[in-house]
Amino acid sequence: MSQLCPLDFRYGRADMKTIFTEQSRLQYQMDVEAALARAHAAIGNIPADAAAEISSKANLESVSIDRVKEIEKETRHDVMALVKAMSEQCGDAGRFVHLGATSNDIVDTATAMQIKAAMDIIQSDIEAMILTMSRLARRERDTLEVGRTHAQFAIPITFGFKIAGYIAELLRHRERIIEARPRACAGKMAGAVGTGAALGKDFMEIQAKVMDDLGITYEKAATQVVGRDRYTELICLLANIATSLERYATEVRNLQRSEIAEAHEAFDVSKQVGSSTMAQKKNPITSENVCGLARVVRGFVTPMFESQVLWHERDLSNSSAERFIIPHVFTLLDDMLYKMDDVFRNIYVDRERMLSNIEMAKGLIMAEPVMMALTSKGVGRQEAHEIIRETSMEAANSGEHLRDVLMRTASVTSLMSTEEIESVMDPANYVGGAPEIVDRLIAEVEDTLGVRIEV
Repeated sequence: MSQLCPLDFRYGRADMKTIFTEQSRLQYQMDVEAALARAHAAIGNIPADAAAEISSKANLESVSIDRVKEIEKETRHDVMALVKAMSEQCGDAGRFVHLGATSNDIVDTATAMQIKAAMDIIQSDIEAMILTMSRLARRERDTLEVGRTHAQFAIPITFGFKIAGYIAELLRHRERIIEARPRACAGKMAGAVGTGAALGKDFMEIQAKVMDDLGITYEKAATQVVGRDRYTELICLLANIATSLERYATEVRNLQRSEIAEAHEAFDVSKQVGSSTMAQKKNPITSENVCGLARVVRGFVTPMFESQVLWHERDLSNSSAERFIIPHVFTLLDDMLYKMDDVFRNIYVDRERMLSNIEMAKGLIMAEPVMMALTSKGVGRQEAHEIIRETSMEAANSGEHLRDVLMRTASVTSLMSTEEIESVMDPANYVGGAPEIVDRLIAEVEDTLGVRIEV
């Protein structure tokens, strides 16, 4: 069979894609049917041996996907096809399959189980990337680099400090995943419009038993479906994570620019090709790939919001959209996390180039510390700012080093010695708490994940 979607042949990893295959979807739905039967048996609504029989046949070895499809061609209803296929395999116990349930009791609950499994992978991916970033931040804790604002030189930072900011962001995303899990992983077993009428007087207990059995939460006041605000929150969260990855990837792309050249993706010079015509090229292709995929992920946010709005107790307008949204977003994000982890695990940091770029600034990035030094000598802050603004403009216009202009500026030399000017102009002396911030973030990672970060 020819393949149409790039997820089939180009993007995505096996573990995540397996969760959303047609086979897995059917298995999750059968798991829900089996849990429902066990709940009925626990209440005394059906014989225990009937629940055991249903549970034993709730697998793809007993219920073939081909048979389900064959029945669906006749019924034109996917869940009813599954129910009939299961009933065929369960003998007399088959009459108890799907007892008191509506289709979306099965569909939404199975989806919650898929989401739970997928969120576990995403959390693991994030934790792996946090560890990679932490090792990189520790290694580059004191590596001097010029900070940039508005794409212009600002003041010195360290490369490890830059990475520490990413670590803090990823820790927040990990926290968000954990907090969102019980809201996103919610099923229902409440019948046609959420009242549970077909399940009888023990409906609430049956619902609680099913969800406890499956390890998920349940909708407290369902319609025919669980509230789609849950899925909207989830997709927005995953899009948020994707956007963070795009931010990191964009920074790598910028740092790899020929005129900056401070860091670049690993490149196998023995056989990797950068261009079919420009043989010298070494391009940040993985980071560019991640940036493109982030845009696709965010593209699913709007249809998810729109799928939150259903007529009355439910219509079918959400179903087709969600079949695309949920598997695609999870699969793409998992792929992106893995790729960016690989980028930072193997990134080449050119420390000498970072120092060279600092020198290229000819001292202008040290204007702020000189201004602060003057204020410490009793000069008013605004006056100090004007003195340094004028000397900086003079240095920029003449191409001189700021230090040389300062050395002949009386308002500066009358207050600061040559040694003081030299010291305050040293970028290594003006990174503030950057190294300590790195240390604090790594300590938080070690405490949160229970690991020791080694370089």
